[in-house]
Amino acid sequence: MSRPLLRYRGREIGAEEIGSIQRLMAENPGWSRRRLSAEVCRAWNWVQPNGALRDMVCRSLLLQLHRAELIELPAKRFSPRNNVVARAEPEPVLGLWERPPQTVLAQLGPLEIRQVRRTAEEALFGQLMQAHHYLRYTQPVGAHLKYLVLAAGEPIACMAWSSAPRHLGLRDRFIGWPASVRRANLHLIAYNTRFPILPSGKMPHLASHVLGQIARRISEDWQRVYAHPIHLLETFIDPARFRGACYRAANWIYLGLTTGRGHNARTQRCDQPRKELWVYPLSADFRHRLNPAA
Repeated sequence: MSRPLLRYRGREIGAEEIGSIQRLMAENPGWSRRRLSAEVCRAWNWVQPNGALRDMVCRSLLLQLHRAELIELPAKRFSPRNNVVARAEPEPVLGLWERPPQTVLAQLGPLEIRQVRRTAEEALFGQLMQAHHYLRYTQPVGAHLKYLVLAAGEPIACMAWSSAPRHLGLRDRFIGWPASVRRANLHLIAYNTRFPILPSGKMPHLASHVLGQIARRISEDWQRVYAHPIHLLETFIDPARFRGACYRAANWIYLGLTTGRGHNARTQRCDQPRKELWVYPLSADFRHRLNPAA
């Protein structure tokens, strides 16, 4: 068996794979780069857990092979807009918090939690994040869910979740999975990227209560949108800004401080603030679900 030339997003790429790409191009000289990427995914059965083609990942691989002069891609026909870079900031939200804030959680009555990804309320979610999170609003890339929390029909909090970072030593040692299993099952972890409480929701115990409510439903919501469950939740906390009290109160587990290298770092240089890493298992047997062979 020939040695792979490179590993890309958990897939080994060797002479056989490169040869299959070259044959597809030779047999179909009129294909665009986009069509080629889709057909490579189909030929390799390179799909996401929900069955969708890993098209964007494949396009990045093809470009890397092209730059390494291992294949020669057809000429680029057009350059689509990068929606993440070009996306306009959400418009500010006005007039939502004229009601005096409640001071006791019980006074709010039942909370309504809506998953608004791919709904008409996604724009409102972006506006609230932009206005009330210190990191502002960033459109997630990859799998993600967005929640609005409402009391008496009024937004009081919002929460964003996305796919988990690929490399986290603290988390990976806590789970006890090898690199090969991590690459295969990383999609079974969700990462809490944003969680602002709006001015009208500033009260004791609300944040931990919301965390508990969403933890009870997020796996089913993820299954509904992406066709697979979630078994572990994780988040980072900047200790220079926050104490993590709501996560502690919601029974999350503190794993320690990150190295400060960043989750996609290619060097040993620690040039980012060290963050606290917290996790929340969604079942008692989460380790077996993430690492079945253990």
